Amino acid sequence: MTKWIFVTGGVASSLGKGVSGASIGKLLQLNGFSAAMAKFDPYFNVDPGTMNPYQHGEVYVASDGAETDLDLGYYERFLGMKTTKDNTNTSGDIYKTVIEKEIKGQYNGNTVQVIPHITDEIKNRINKFEGKVDIALIEIGGTVGDIEGLPFLEAIRQFTLEKGKGNALHIHLTLVPFIGAAMELKTKPTQHSVAKLRELGIMPDMIICRSEKHLDDDVKKKIALFCNVRKEAVMEATDCQSIYQIPEAFYKQGIDKLVMKILNLTPKKEFDTSWFDIIKKELTKTTRIAVIGKYTGMKDAYKSIAESLYLAGLHQGVKVEDVYFEAEDTDLINKIKGFDGILIPGGYGYRGVEGKISAITYARENNIPFFGICLGMQCAVIEAARNLAGIKDAASGEFDNNAKEQVIAMLNNQKTIVNIGGTQRVGEYSAKIKKNTLAYKLYGREDIVERHRHRYEFNPAYAEKLEKAGLKISAFHDNLPEIVEIENHPFFIGCQFHPEFTSSIDKPHPVFAGFVEACVKNHR
Repeated sequence: MTKWIFVTGGVASSLGKGVSGASIGKLLQLNGFSAAMAKFDPYFNVDPGTMNPYQHGEVYVASDGAETDLDLGYYERFLGMKTTKDNTNTSGDIYKTVIEKEIKGQYNGNTVQVIPHITDEIKNRINKFEGKVDIALIEIGGTVGDIEGLPFLEAIRQFTLEKGKGNALHIHLTLVPFIGAAMELKTKPTQHSVAKLRELGIMPDMIICRSEKHLDDDVKKKIALFCNVRKEAVMEATDCQSIYQIPEAFYKQGIDKLVMKILNLTPKKEFDTSWFDIIKKELTKTTRIAVIGKYTGMKDAYKSIAESLYLAGLHQGVKVEDVYFEAEDTDLINKIKGFDGILIPGGYGYRGVEGKISAITYARENNIPFFGICLGMQCAVIEAARNLAGIKDAASGEFDNNAKEQVIAMLNNQKTIVNIGGTQRVGEYSAKIKKNTLAYKLYGREDIVERHRHRYEFNPAYAEKLEKAGLKISAFHDNLPEIVEIENHPFFIGCQFHPEFTSSIDKPHPVFAGFVEACVKNHR
């Protein structure tokens, strides 16, 4: 029988419910249990795929093509799991499903209501993990008190009752702010948040307090008294240098032991601390990488890029200093001089493209390691077409639908699509790498599978001309170029897919690893 852990949050958003849940899941894995995690978001977007990165951060792509919240990246990187559509749910998607069932007459003419129809759909989705893993961790997005989150809290209240005592556990993450003027940690916000949760029929079994200061015994006793939990169930989550240190911080507080006690579980193996050792690796080298994007005002817009660079450096004992620059900056080239490498991530629209192309020219001509992802790869193709192959009007159909030289063109099967959400070439696709290429050296094999999210591709009609000019195509999916590179360069590679979505603590992505290694060699 699967055991269930529900993670809710209060006081403020962005406290780290996803990281906290994934950290607890990792501790349970290290005790020998299988674990999976899913997120339920109260917002009414059907999926995050069309949401503004400035508001919501990056769109993470699951293995089956589901466009998801960035928290699923934490699930994969911490737990080593492969996420799918089952791991991401929104109010919009849930209500859409219920409405479609009603239209088809599946409710036999009954009045369709939030309770039981919406809550039943939520419970059905939660229950998809029954029997598949030992422990399923369910993160409820938003904060307690949000009106749109009420159906989710009611659903997990019902679900807990149905599963019975000892089979479900509720963890509530709250903020304990430090008021500098009074030099005090304030517990009142946590008290109010837990009181609101209890009003809804949910009694937290554990409270994790997010704070910049450590909680002393008096603070823990106060929270325990007013929130009706035992003092040993009041945990703290203070700032760490790396989020990957959080599992060990939780381990030292005995969170995994308390979870197993409440859920009547016995460890399946002796706890394995070797995972902690990866994070403690000494970083003896440094490299500076310029990341040139168009959403740099939002730190989380490139979350998986930043994590992939960090993890690639960690395994090589390298501290990666990734600095983000706006592609529209008129003084961009001067600002990125002196960096060891240049990375251009994905994005949409024409804004900033010419800045990215000029940065690629600078990297190519000055032997600076370069890594282009999705739009970054497409910009590298345009740059090579213009400056190596002499196609001065080379452009992308995304930016100019009437351009004569569309070296980047819309996929044929995308031309008749009207809806924007969930209609791109998205998810896992295979590719075959040519031998005697940089790509083959990095992967060490011919056949790869990577995750995509795009509508436009390197136009195969220009492949031969560009290869003769010096832009080598080193991997294909059918006849579609997937990886491009330039020979006789320290490191110059672009890929149409998103390798940042498959980097993990145990296994950094090989292209990121190779890029960081090249940047270290180029360190100035």
